[in-house]
Amino acid sequence: MGMGSPLSSWPWAFLGSYKYLLYGPVVGKVVQEWREQGWAGLGSSWCLHLVVLLALRSLTYQLWFSYGNMLFFTRRRRVVDVGVDFHQIDTEWDWDNMVIMQTLIAAALVSSPLFPATSDLWVWDPRGWAIAVLLHVAVSEPAFYWAHRALHRGPLFSRYHSMHHTFPVTQALTAGFITPLESLILTAAAWAPLAGAFLAGYGSVGLVYGHLLLFDYLRSMGYSNVEVISHKTFEDHPSLRYLVYTPSYLSLHHREKDCNFCLFMPLFDALGGTLNSQSWKLQKEVDLGKNHRVPDFVFLVHVVDVVSSMHVPFAFRACSSLPFAAHPVLLPLWPVAFAFMLLQWFCSKTFTVSYYNLRGSLHQTWSVPRYGFQYFIPSAKKGINDLIELAILRADKMGVKVLSLAALNKNETLNGGGTLFVSKHPNLRVRVVHGNTLTAAVILNEIPGDVAEVFLTGATSKLGRAIALYLCRKNIKVLMLTLSTERFMTIQREAPAEFQQYLVQVTKYQAAQKCKTWIVGKWLSPREQRWAPAGTHFHQFVVPPIMGFRRDCTYGKLAAMRLPEDVEGLGTCEYTMGRGVVHACHAGGVVHFLEGWEHHEVGAIDVDRIDVVWNAALKHGLTPP
Repeated sequence: MGMGSPLSSWPWAFLGSYKYLLYGPVVGKVVQEWREQGWAGLGSSWCLHLVVLLALRSLTYQLWFSYGNMLFFTRRRRVVDVGVDFHQIDTEWDWDNMVIMQTLIAAALVSSPLFPATSDLWVWDPRGWAIAVLLHVAVSEPAFYWAHRALHRGPLFSRYHSMHHTFPVTQALTAGFITPLESLILTAAAWAPLAGAFLAGYGSVGLVYGHLLLFDYLRSMGYSNVEVISHKTFEDHPSLRYLVYTPSYLSLHHREKDCNFCLFMPLFDALGGTLNSQSWKLQKEVDLGKNHRVPDFVFLVHVVDVVSSMHVPFAFRACSSLPFAAHPVLLPLWPVAFAFMLLQWFCSKTFTVSYYNLRGSLHQTWSVPRYGFQYFIPSAKKGINDLIELAILRADKMGVKVLSLAALNKNETLNGGGTLFVSKHPNLRVRVVHGNTLTAAVILNEIPGDVAEVFLTGATSKLGRAIALYLCRKNIKVLMLTLSTERFMTIQREAPAEFQQYLVQVTKYQAAQKCKTWIVGKWLSPREQRWAPAGTHFHQFVVPPIMGFRRDCTYGKLAAMRLPEDVEGLGTCEYTMGRGVVHACHAGGVVHFLEGWEHHEVGAIDVDRIDVVWNAALKHGLTPP
């Protein structure tokens, strides 16, 4: 797109998020009218209607965006089975520039003394609707069709329209990712029927709301990348094919770029000779789920808490595409998220959250509909294990090759790190892994080579045991914090005789007053952290991670790995992880799949395999973040 081309870039792009201040005069006008006329007078305020329309239009796009990302509803009817990646999300971030422009133009029009007051209009007038429908078919559809075809030719495409076709997969928000010129064309197509109805004297407030919201509904539906119209409807009523387009119809336009140019009605493509002959065949295939693929790898997670549940990709793009943070703007939605938690507790099953592609294989994230605190309720453990078991059996039946258990889904006291399921179902074809071998490898490779002594909390846990046994073989002294001499002795006896001396049991934090390398597998309070000497670095494998109370110390993040650079369709951050970074147990499952290992990885960590798994991860392009 040429930088010097008129109407090819938005004049307020430099404002960033401050662009929403452009709504200030419209909102200010509403406030002024309220102060002058009171609540009763606001009913006749066009500016108030514009603000309400702005909210409803934005909600329309948001709801279609959410629906398109609800994979538990839509995964079998996705037209292009590729995810929206971070690059596309960032590029299309300002999709609502179109809405801003239209709102500002409308505000200027309603401020004119020639524009009729709402008090002079009917709330609803069917004659206006008849005129609007007629003008849409006779004016908007053909005008947009020919303008759209023109935008695909020569310099117009390169300067204006190519940006809209940057990515092969669309989402509802892609509908607004256009230049000012395209926005003006779209505005003319949307408003021409309204102008005709008002000039004929049959305009109404209801027509404005209904027509604009229906226009946005059809636009966002077409770009949703999810087929919503049954092929049987078209087979039973063939003429409907020419009256309304479908997401698969539009996807062919974005893929081929030389067909299916219509606004909403394929009739004009048929008349113009640009209707793709595969349009309804593709629509039928998508509707029947023929595009659906079985995942090769599944990462089975659970919800952390109520606030983080709003971090899912079908909620808000601005949240899910960035590392999790408790945004104050989400607080009003907390009751809604809490209600969903209760709903999931009583009537829900494991569902698909997100997916990406890696070297031709499909990787999905499934979630058990349980929250972190529920794993510590004794009476809830059986139900949670039942849900995990059903997910494993479902994956096995589908043909999934590897399923990796996340966080508390592999809790030792819950199911023995997955041992319960493998023992109960010895003929599983899906390989169940906990991924903790790579988690241990990540933590161990963070420790500087010149360290001679470490302090280890959570020392007798699955990870703590593996870390201690590995380090002692490197002649590193491990101060293992535990009150259980029996458990300590059990781990010490696992070490070769010549290295057992490097494992030392301690029962108090004071024992680590001179140790500057702390490996934390258990939550540390501020009081406990104070025993660490200045300059201490806290390595962590505790969930949630400890808070950094000491300014004279440094704090590591949870063990994680960056996925290979050739990952495709990844557009969701995994909890607090950065973009492209996943928890080490997730990465461990990916390595297990890429290596084609046939064994399960459950229960205790095999210390001898820590270096094997680490080297395999590096070989496949996974790197420390």
